[in-house]
Amino acid sequence: MLRKKECVAMLLAGGQGSRLFALTSNIAKPAVAFGAKYRIIDFPLSNCINSGIDTVGVLTQYQPLVLNEYIGNGQPWDLDRTFGGVHILSPYEAKKSTSWYKGTANAIYQNIRFMKMYDPDYVLILSGDHIYKMDYDKMLKAHKDTGAACTIACMEVPMKEASRFGILNTNPDGSIYEFEEKPAKPKSNLASMGIYIFSADKLYKYLELDEQNPGSENDFGKNILPDMLNAGEKMVSYRFEGYWKDVGTISSLLEANMDLLGVNPKFDLDDKDFMIHSRSPLSPPAYVEGEVKNSLIANGCQIEGKIINSVIGTNCTVEEGAVVKDSVLMGNTTVKKGARITYSIIDEEVTVGKNATIGVEREEAVKSESKTAGIAVLGRGISVKDGGCVGAGEIVDKDV
Repeated sequence: MLRKKECVAMLLAGGQGSRLFALTSNIAKPAVAFGAKYRIIDFPLSNCINSGIDTVGVLTQYQPLVLNEYIGNGQPWDLDRTFGGVHILSPYEAKKSTSWYKGTANAIYQNIRFMKMYDPDYVLILSGDHIYKMDYDKMLKAHKDTGAACTIACMEVPMKEASRFGILNTNPDGSIYEFEEKPAKPKSNLASMGIYIFSADKLYKYLELDEQNPGSENDFGKNILPDMLNAGEKMVSYRFEGYWKDVGTISSLLEANMDLLGVNPKFDLDDKDFMIHSRSPLSPPAYVEGEVKNSLIANGCQIEGKIINSVIGTNCTVEEGAVVKDSVLMGNTTVKKGARITYSIIDEEVTVGKNATIGVEREEAVKSESKTAGIAVLGRGISVKDGGCVGAGEIVDKDV
């Protein structure tokens, strides 16, 4: 009996994430902690299983160890299947040639055999560095209804930001007549979300043609999508109107964490009908004796100091007299007595010594011309000595 999947997902998770600086020195961007108990990759994986897609290839390359261990057999996302499930796909040595993934399209091309193993009718291409909830099944139904070769998820962005994205120029019926990758003078504000559904045979065809082109950058936005349009293939847009955030920069990562706070948060994780699953460590309930205002506190924390407008990850300790304000602590971090952390992102397994000062008030920090828009950043495993000081916008990847 022939076994096949209607749709398989290919999740691009191999990027270096250089704009996150110290946060991605030792781990891949999709493995970065988020929202007190999650990692970025939890969102596309959860979207897949919530959409009925149970076969996912995760393409890794840069610093994959933490990500590989985190995903494991896929059980937290119900992706531990005997036929299908989640698979880690890293570059490998082939008989004829060996190379790192040269671009997004080349990464998918190198795994054509994996896709064909499931004989899918459709292939869903995803990025591993976005925070959002989306039912891909609705997008797949729209793709089938239009008979398109490719459907691109998109959303409207402010016109002043449009040049940062791939921009779709569309007809009134939603069909795409032009795709511009990060245009200097965009004609519309309809931005690609980096989420594509291809009819499988069309995807294979254009990946193979792209691989034969020595001048190609092997990129979906720069090569595959324009080539398909130029060849006259039918391509349509699929508008998304929910919350979506590209957390590829320090400022966007902090902003996305802050969007979880409040009585009516911009992004609500407490949706029982569309759960975001996570391999969150088993920890005791949080212990809070200090003062907490408008913050998220994960299990295993001991809070005796003051937490204001912040997101505190699993197993963090904030000692008496310490203050954490407008900041993100990613997990397993200790903030000792009298220390003050303001407008900062603190990676996992960090120790901030007594009376140390990290960052400055938000109003003062935003005046900084630093790479991180004034947000102080401490990398994984850093120790800041008693009385140490890290200023606005500083990026620290060694002990202070």
